Amino acid sequence: MIVEIHEISKTFGHGSSAVRANVEINLSIPAGVIQGILGENGAGKSTLMKILSGFIKADTGRIILDGMIASINSPLDAIRYGIGMLHQDPMDFPPMKVIDDFILGHPGGIISDQKSIKTELLDLEKRFGFSISPESYVDSLTVGERQQLEIMRLLWMGVQVLILDEPTTGISAAQKEVLFTTIRRLAQEGKTIIFVSHKLEDVEQLCHKIAIFRQGKFVGEVKPPFVTDQLVEMMFNKVITLGSRQSCTKEDVTLKLNQLEMEDHRMHITFPEFEVRAGEVIGLAGMEGSGQDLFLRTCAGLVRPVGGKLFVGSKDLTGKPYRSFLESGVAFVPAARLEEGLIPGMTLTEHFLLAEEQHGTFLDLEYGQNKANDKIEEFNIKGTPASPVEDLSGGNQQRALLALTRGNQSLLLLEHPTRGLDIESTIYIWSKLKDRCANGSAIIFISSDLEEILQYSDRILVFFSGRVSSALVAENTTVDQLGQLIGGKGWEVITDEVKQYA
Repeated sequence: MIVEIHEISKTFGHGSSAVRANVEINLSIPAGVIQGILGENGAGKSTLMKILSGFIKADTGRIILDGMIASINSPLDAIRYGIGMLHQDPMDFPPMKVIDDFILGHPGGIISDQKSIKTELLDLEKRFGFSISPESYVDSLTVGERQQLEIMRLLWMGVQVLILDEPTTGISAAQKEVLFTTIRRLAQEGKTIIFVSHKLEDVEQLCHKIAIFRQGKFVGEVKPPFVTDQLVEMMFNKVITLGSRQSCTKEDVTLKLNQLEMEDHRMHITFPEFEVRAGEVIGLAGMEGSGQDLFLRTCAGLVRPVGGKLFVGSKDLTGKPYRSFLESGVAFVPAARLEEGLIPGMTLTEHFLLAEEQHGTFLDLEYGQNKANDKIEEFNIKGTPASPVEDLSGGNQQRALLALTRGNQSLLLLEHPTRGLDIESTIYIWSKLKDRCANGSAIIFISSDLEEILQYSDRILVFFSGRVSSALVAENTTVDQLGQLIGGKGWEVITDEVKQYA
């Protein structure tokens, strides 16, 4: 299907608070092409994709599909035209079973022939190399598995134009390779693929051409061979550099684990002895579901250990409720922004008010607005105090989520802290986090980006099916070594450095 976008414009808000998300966008995408979309956070990429997929309506302009003007006023209209979108935050129903969620939108609904549909789902899983039980509940899946489920559902519904918004976030390198192979095959079959990502290496590896957006405008299109520095400069109108590594590790112990045991329905993990020092950054690497999420949530007090001891500073918090961890200076930032971190329907002002320690009977709205303005400026959030959080781009939601953490925590536990952020935003957010480290906060974070783990960690723990490595020194570790360990290879070679826990 040939997709043509003509003079599309979209503005959110009115007057001085208005945000011009798209400004007279023109773009043509032939059938069988993998079209990359690059741009800074808030550049208008997701807004344009939501217009194309029917989630929001453009103020002006038109969409032409195979030479015919399309009237797309809802996601259902888009599906009927053969357009489907995988969003940054999966559009699913966590209380439902995988098979029930999969058949949503099918003419027969959940009373359809589930036996035959389950067979089709399993065939798709085999094709993609995914492994999701049809009888599992969606809320038991990782973010990456939920993305996989949505991709399969859209293809099963017959989409001819597949929009993928940050699809490689939260999946392993092996899963990404399988996904890319499938995307290439779909393009060869004549399907139109629109691949939105902030990961330069992904679009360079996969896409036939790349459109660059900046501040709501289309600034140019590039074809292979791609030059990374050129793409970055087009995105930001300047050159971006990572900067040097910096360590802030101090002597004081922030977190101490002693024979700590944790488990869920898939695995049991034990940490005989482990300490995290003030100012230290610990990166957790591994495929989704390998145990790092269980570990992080146990350290946050969200999952109770089944054995051993957990100390924050000198306090024994073993088995204590989440509130006790909060009161002891532990903060947890989840990957699922709109489900666990932010509250759809509430403004930035309301979020910052709720995040503050409350004094008195009534909320001070003026204080909240001033606080929101300060945080918007500090974290460079593209929005206003009155902006509902669901109206923000994914990257700006992530900035807001990190801005909500108080500045005096002793321990920050972060799931994919730069998920959906462009390279400049990632560097900026880590500069803010390193400022916290300089003031004594320790950080433990999960990331599927191995370069990020190596750049910002002091030490690294690798997880594989409940196995956990001893702490690896980040500056002495390579991407290849991490990749091997994450995939379950090379563990026997470093027997003295890696311990397998029962």
